[in-house]
Amino acid sequence: AVFFDVDFTLIYPGPTFQGEGYAAFGARYGIDADPAHFPEAVRAASSILNEEQDHVYDADIFVRYTRKILEAMGGRGPRIDDCAREIYDEWAACRHFHMYDDVPGVLRELAARGVKVGLISNSHRSLASFEQHFELEGLIFGALSSADHGYMKPHPSIFEAALMLLGVSASQSVMVGDSFEHDIEGARRVGMRGVLVQRSHEHLPAPPDPGVPVIHDLSALPALL
Repeated sequence: AVFFDVDFTLIYPGPTFQGEGYAAFGARYGIDADPAHFPEAVRAASSILNEEQDHVYDADIFVRYTRKILEAMGGRGPRIDDCAREIYDEWAACRHFHMYDDVPGVLRELAARGVKVGLISNSHRSLASFEQHFELEGLIFGALSSADHGYMKPHPSIFEAALMLLGVSASQSVMVGDSFEHDIEGARRVGMRGVLVQRSHEHLPAPPDPGVPVIHDLSALPALL
């Protein structure tokens, strides 16, 4: 079986969740956020998602992350938490996202080879709606979100539950995702293999373990299975 992370592995956010989009959200709440500061704001806020925690799904983690982005863009105001909450809520809507071009073909190839495909996502998006919106029905055998399961990657529980959902063993399974810590390390702890996706053309550090394959688009995946 092959399990995929969803956000930044299969889909990416459109303009709603870029600098101008955040500024537009802010304006509705009387918050002046400068879109020019969006890239560094995201980097500054990322530590919140990587804080040591018990990995129980908690919407407030993502709301704090979003608030930090707004603040790092210069946003201030008494309604900043309300604004961050709306952005978090809208993240669940598939209409704000685009699918990477390589995804449908690779999923069809895996299906043709008889490989079970699963999804494991740390988001609160309905994965049934995701499959329908992006016309992936029949290509996904099972899907599990941390909001439904209760634990987030890299907690072993969500990987074990996903393996059970597909009826496969860890030794038969590969996890594909863009986060070494959440996707790859979490999967390897339960005995799965991992493939790291680095779609960005920026220079990124090599994964801590040189034994983990790194691909820059999904077209390279089937040859690794």
